[in-house]
Formats: sequence, C-alpha cells, structure tokens
Amino acid sequence: MIGREALPLHDRIIELSIRHPKTVVLTTAVLLVAAASMIPRISIDTDPENMLPADQGARVFHNKVKADFTLYDMIVVGVVNDEDADGVFNPTSLTRIHELTRAIEQIDGVVRQDVLSLATVDNISQGGPGVVRFEWLMQTPPGSRADAREIRSAARRIPTIDGTLLSEDGRAAAIYVPIVAKNESHRIATEIQQVISAFEGDERYYITGLPVAEDTFGVEMFKQMGIAAPLAGLIIFLLMWFFFRSVALILAPMILAMVTAMVTMGLLIGLGFTVHIMSSMIPIFLMPIAVVDSVHILSEFADLYPRVGNREKTIRQVLRNLFTPMYFTSLTSAVGFASLALAPIPPVRVFGVFVAVGIMLAFLLTVTFIPAYIILLNDARIAKLSRDHETTGEERWLARVLARFGPGTIGASKAILLATIVVVLVSVFGITRLQINDNPVRWFRPDHPIRVADRVLNKHFGGTYNAFLVLTDEPAVDPLTRLDSHVRSLLEEAATTGGPNLHSDWDEVIELATREPADDRVEALVEATYLKLDEATDAEREAIAELWSEILVALEGAQTGGQLFKTPKALGYIEELQADLQRSGLVGKSNSLSDIVKTVHRELRDGDADFFTIPASAGGVAQTLLTYQSSHRPYDLWHFVTPDYRSANVWLQLKSGDNQDMVRVLEHVKGYLTENPPPEGIVVDWAGLTYLNVVWQDAMVNGMLRALLGSFVIVFIMMLVLFRSFWFGLLAMLPLSITIALIYGLVGLVGKDYDMPVAVLSSLTLGLSVDFAIHFLQRARTIRRETGNWHQTVERMFREPARAITRNAIVIAIGFLPLLASPLVPYNTVGLFLAAIMATSCLATLLLLPSVMGLLRSRLFSEVSAL
Repeated sequence: MIGREALPLHDRIIELSIRHPKTVVLTTAVLLVAAASMIPRISIDTDPENMLPADQGARVFHNKVKADFTLYDMIVVGVVNDEDADGVFNPTSLTRIHELTRAIEQIDGVVRQDVLSLATVDNISQGGPGVVRFEWLMQTPPGSRADAREIRSAARRIPTIDGTLLSEDGRAAAIYVPIVAKNESHRIATEIQQVISAFEGDERYYITGLPVAEDTFGVEMFKQMGIAAPLAGLIIFLLMWFFFRSVALILAPMILAMVTAMVTMGLLIGLGFTVHIMSSMIPIFLMPIAVVDSVHILSEFADLYPRVGNREKTIRQVLRNLFTPMYFTSLTSAVGFASLALAPIPPVRVFGVFVAVGIMLAFLLTVTFIPAYIILLNDARIAKLSRDHETTGEERWLARVLARFGPGTIGASKAILLATIVVVLVSVFGITRLQINDNPVRWFRPDHPIRVADRVLNKHFGGTYNAFLVLTDEPAVDPLTRLDSHVRSLLEEAATTGGPNLHSDWDEVIELATREPADDRVEALVEATYLKLDEATDAEREAIAELWSEILVALEGAQTGGQLFKTPKALGYIEELQADLQRSGLVGKSNSLSDIVKTVHRELRDGDADFFTIPASAGGVAQTLLTYQSSHRPYDLWHFVTPDYRSANVWLQLKSGDNQDMVRVLEHVKGYLTENPPPEGIVVDWAGLTYLNVVWQDAMVNGMLRALLGSFVIVFIMMLVLFRSFWFGLLAMLPLSITIALIYGLVGLVGKDYDMPVAVLSSLTLGLSVDFAIHFLQRARTIRRETGNWHQTVERMFREPARAITRNAIVIAIGFLPLLASPLVPYNTVGLFLAAIMATSCLATLLLLPSVMGLLRSRLFSEVSAL
C-alpha cells in the first residue's frame, strides 16, 4: 500500500477531511470565533474622496484650496412654496426660514459663521454719496407682505445671493450649511430634518448636496448589508432545498459562505484596514463564489451517492472529479480580483486583495469543511437524501430539459455558432456606445428623498453641485527676485545721476532676506530696508535717507503690483470668463470677487446700475474691497481671494453632478483659455467635490479596465497550464469572452452609464464566467477518455455535470435578485449583473462549448488521447 505521505496533496486534503471530520469542523469554528472577535474593532470610512491616495495631485490641490480660501463642504437645504402667490416671500415662509437658519446654526458640526441664508447675509445698498450701507438682509422675520417683497427686491440686486439663495421665480430659498467634516453630514442632515418635522404649512423642505449623498449612502449601505445579504442567503437556501430536499445537507454551504465572509472581514479589520464603501461589499461578492463550488460538490454527491451507496467512497470520487476544476476556478476568480491591486485607488486595492483571499479561503473550506460535514451527518439523513433525490420532481424536469440539450447542440451547432456571431457583433456595437459616467446622488433610487431634493432644487437654483475654478498668479520669477531687479534698476539710475551708491548695502539687505523662509522673504526685505532708512536718518545722511525712502516706496508699489487680483485687468478677465460660462449653459451660476467688487462699486456710485462694473483703476478696486470689509461678513471676501490677492476662486454652481457634465465644463474652460489666454503668469486649476469625483472615478474605471485586460491574459495562460492544450485553453475562454461582451454590450445598448458598480463587477464577471467552462471541459475530457465516443460523452455530460452547472446558475441568478429591491442602485446593479452573468455563462457553456467541440473534436480529442 502506498504510504499516506506519498499521496498527492489534494488526496491528503481529502483524507484529512474524511478521517478527521471533527477536527476540521472545530478548526472552522475557531476561525469563525477569532474573526468575530475582530469585528468590534471596525473602523468605517464612507468618504469617496479617500478613493484617491492622500498624496494624489488633484486631491492635494483640492485640500490646499479649501485651506487657502477657508472653504467647507456644504449641505444644501431648500424651502419651496408653490401655494402662495409670492412663493417663499411671504411673512410665514420667511419666518420659518429664519427659525430654521437659527436652529441649523446651533447644530454641532456646522460652521456657524459661514452659514449662507437670507437670514445671515447683508443687504448692500447705497447710503448716500460715496457711502455704502451694510444691513442684515433679514435680521428678523418680516412683519408684512410688503416687507417680504422688499427683502426679495433687495436680494435680487446682489449677484452672490440671486440664483444662489433665492430662485428666479421667488418660490424657493436655499440655505447652504457648511460642515466641519463630511462624515458628519448624514447626522447633521438628520438633525435638520428633525427641526423641519416640527413645521407646518405650505412649505416643502429638501435636503441634498454631494456630502450628504455620499455619507448617507455609506450609512444606508451598511444597513442594506444587514438586510440584503441575509435575504439573498435565505433565497439561496430555499433554492438549494428545492434541489436537494435536505436541510441538514444544504446548511453546509450556507455555513461555509458565512464563515468565509466573516473570516475575510475579520482579517481585514484585524490587520487595521478601514472598511470603506468598496470593502463593505466583500461579503456580497464572496457569497456567490463560496456557494458555487459547494453546489458542485452537493450536486455531484446527490447524483452519485444512490449508486455508490457509501458516503466515504462517494466523497472521494466527487472530490477527485472536482478538486482540479474547483481549484482552477477559484484561482482564476482570485486572480481576477487580485489584479485590482494594480488599480490606482487604495480602497479598490484593499477590496480586490481581500476578495481574492476570501475566494481561496472558500476553496479551502469547500474541500475540507463540506466533506467533513457530510461525514458527520447521521445515516438517516443521508438515506433520506437518496430517497428524495430519486423521487424529486426537480430531477425529472431538469433531467428531461438537459437531456435534449446534448443532441440539440450537435444537430444545431452551425446555427448556434451563427447566433453567437450575431450576438458578439451586436455586443461590440453596444460596447462602442458605453459612456463612463457617475454621480453619487444617482446611487439612490429615483424616489429617494435625496434624489427628489436634487431634482427639485436644481430646477429652482443655479445648482447644488460645486466646483472651484482657481486662478493663481505664478510669475516666471519669484517675488524676491522681481523686487531685487526692480530696486537694482533704481540704484543704477541714482548712481548715474550722481546719487549715492548703495549697491553693497542693498546686497546686504538681500542676503538678510534670503536667510528667511521663502514665504517671509519679502516682508524681511521691507523690514531690512526700513532699518537702513532709520540708520541713514539717525546719521543725518539726507541723500542716502532720501534714496532709501524712494526704495521703500518702490518696494511697496511693487508689492501692490504683485497683488494681481486687485487689478482691473485680472478682475475683468474673471468677469469675461464667468459671462462665457453662463452663455454656454453648462454652468447654472457662478460667484467671484468680481461680483463683490461690481456690487460695491455700484452702491458707491449712488446705486446707479450703469456702474455695476469693475472700477477702471487699481485704486478704485482697492476702495471697493476696503468698503466691503465694513460689512457684517467681511471674511466672505477670503472665500474668493487669498489675503495676498495672488489667488482668486470662482465658485461654480452646477445643476448636475454627472461626470460627463463636469467633463463638458472642463473642456469648455480649456477651450476658452486657449482662445483667450489669461494675463501672463496666471495658472488655472480645478478643485471641488464635483471635479474630484471625475478624477477618482476616471482613475478607478481606467484602472479596472487595465486590471480586467491583464487578468484576461493571465486566466488564458492558466487555462493553457490546466488543460495543457492551446485549443482547450481557447475554448475555456469562450464563455468568459461571450459573457463579458454581451453584458457590457447590453449596458451600452440600454444607455446605462459605465459607473463604479459596473466597473467593479467586471472582475466578478471574469471569475464566475470561466467557472462553468472549466468544469464542463475538464469533465468532458475525462468522460471522453472513458467512452472513446463523442456522442456518448455529450450524453453523459448533460447528466450530472450539466445539472450541477444549471443548479449553480439558478441558485446564484435567482438568489441575488432580492438586491433589486434595495433603495441603493449599486445593489440593484450587483443583483442584476449576477443574474445576467450566471445565465449568460451557463448558456454559453451548455450551448456553445459542445457545438464548437463537436466541430473540432478530431483535433481536440487527438490531443486528449496523446495526454
């Protein structure tokens, strides 16, 4: 007898499970308990911004812009009154807006001083010749309709308010709620909703915005994990009971799926990884993969046991038949997901690696725990399984249907191939129509309150999606070099006219300034010049003191010249850019420093609308800015320009957060800048959540596509290794290729966007689609060796093997359809995709493979005979 140590590894694993079943089950239980102990340490992050690495360029710039302009992410609250003739501009509605604003200001996590509402902004009006009056627009609620209408008239005159805080038709008002942290937005929105629930009347209230959409999705996603996953598990359980009629037997794959998901998540948490939006879906992805191989074993066991009559012999035969195809199907699925480690998105990398780990864990448990569990079942349950399996109606109808498939594929092989070619051509056409597009707000069903609010408020206002167009003065030389050159030319002129020569003294000043950090050098230069002036004055060296005084004036003038966004030229360029964007129809509204300057300038000139312009001189601009700083909200200025006036921010309001719409804005601005270059030295860049979503989603989709293509090649190489045949390797890729083409072709044909869920599911498509092909081809080769006849091979293939494949397809396809009831669109997509993947790959395997094999059997099986 051959010693156990001489057995191949897979035989030793089989023997371990059969001879030591209690040890296997106990080890599995210990794994489960250890994993469960990690769960309380869970750290959750639902911020899509973290899809980008912390040092990614666009993200670094976005955070710099937020810091430079003291910007915060904002929740948008809308109040709409369609019943009153004056819309929201009636005493009752404005009173509620005032009360709601004051309540919002008290909520923890709200940046109180930056709340934008009719109750928190200034009315900028003319207060006499050359005088501007800043009064609260609505410090207290109006006492009459006339007062309410005055508020509306005043608000309309201020461009930063009109279209942002009130709608054109006057029926809606908005409150912008800046928040300290995005991950607090769902809680804050909930507290705002609680305040609103106490109001009665004709007003309707809406809450939306990207921060609340993203955070709410994260919260609801975890709730759905607690609902959808167990519901899918229940459906799978019922379907397996229909096929196998043994509760005790089908508990095994359900336990296996739970252990796989728990251990994988426990390992992820235990290693210190944050559970992100992506990684939270790991259990949903692992469940079908974990169940698929178990169903193969149960199906084969249920078919063979009545004939063999001994459970140990049956298990050995089943595992020897299935070990290799299960190993390779698991390996290919793992490779598909592990390839995501190459993606440029950190949470996607974590997701891919841990799903791959979970898949291989599921395989290990399938070939150990499932056999051990069956061995431990009592004889009565096994006997009942045998009786039920022989009498079940499922066996009769499924066997009859599949029995017709075999001969049918032989007789209709050419028709099947022709139909496949047509399907592929249509699919390729559909793929050409794919459009990469996403929007976190659209992750909710159309009737979700956030989606409803999004539609209503973007209809009334300039837009609830923000993007920031940042213009920065970055001259070719640094400020110190520019000032040095300016002063040296002044010194040269003084020396040539007989004045004092201060070159050496100026060299000393420059040396002192260069010792300071870069940001402090100009200030140090001015201070050192003042010291030189004081020294000359104290020494009564009048000519030298006079020259140092001239140098100081020159320095201060040069410094002011460096404050580019105090100049009419720079502000005029921003004004023209805003006007072009408004004409394009791509932007609902924009606000900038130019709007503030024009508003104040008009009121300085007696409120005359003809003076709603940018002053003609830098001094005039400076006067408007100095005047604005007497308002109740002078700090609002720094949302649009940095204190050194070297960088300006244009706040764009978009009516859509779709990637494609933001991309159209980017392309339009790029074209405008090409045709109308900004003043020399100005660099233009983008920030804001809407723009950042374009960046990370584009990186993710492209990364997924590269990973899919790389995995496709790797899987093909693995198929060549498995079958040791080019033709069988190529055949194994057919169902996978057809499935990917058809699924993504249909996505393009029906006009569904290629978004985050669709991109992620590409890996699952690859892993599951090749599963059936491997099982079918491996069993076909084995049976062909035994029979030596192709027709007998086909007949036997459409018994147990085909039944196992069909059961698997039905269990997974139907089992995950409950996800269609989820209020979250990504869950609907997963449910629909799983059903489509299983159905397509099953049909491609059972129809196309035998058709092609029949046509190529002389070549194929001459190779098999030689092996």
